[in-house]
Amino acid sequence: MRRGAPAAALLLLLAGCGAEARIAPPEVGGPAPAYAAVGMRGDSASLAGLRGRVVLLNVWATWCHPCREEIPALQELHERYEPRGLALVGVSVDDRADRAAVEAFAREYGVTYDVWLDPEERVSSTFRTLGVPSTFLIGRDGTILWKHVGPVSASDSTLTRLLDEALDAHVEPAGPTDA
Repeated sequence: MRRGAPAAALLLLLAGCGAEARIAPPEVGGPAPAYAAVGMRGDSASLAGLRGRVVLLNVWATWCHPCREEIPALQELHERYEPRGLALVGVSVDDRADRAAVEAFAREYGVTYDVWLDPEERVSSTFRTLGVPSTFLIGRDGTILWKHVGPVSASDSTLTRLLDEALDAHVEPAGPTDA
């Protein structure tokens, strides 16, 4: 019996080491995790600060070719839905030293939506992304309504339907009820 004890202890130790890897990624229908970064002007930015708004959170990098291809679609979605209340946020996971490259990239591609900087890629571990680009649609109440890996299309009928529904929905403020 003693021979099995070290093997069992090793299995328990290895299982414990992988505990973080077993944490499920945020799912559609579940709450968006708390997340904060730094805006292009050096200001702090967070999803909590956008609570009550519909948010399209896009994780990208300047070196990512599919990201470059999707920027015009994101800009189109921003221009179409921002007047209705959409907050489109692009989270750059470029290195800290590449801040100037991110700024130049945004200018070159005509990006007018908010860009947050996350050189430590906390967004990737927080949202458990598998790569870039990755996009999350978050409702006014903080619920993940849609997630997508790969480039976003402005004509994606599922995304545009969900955007319309989320922007038309109103979250009732919490308070006393007349029961």
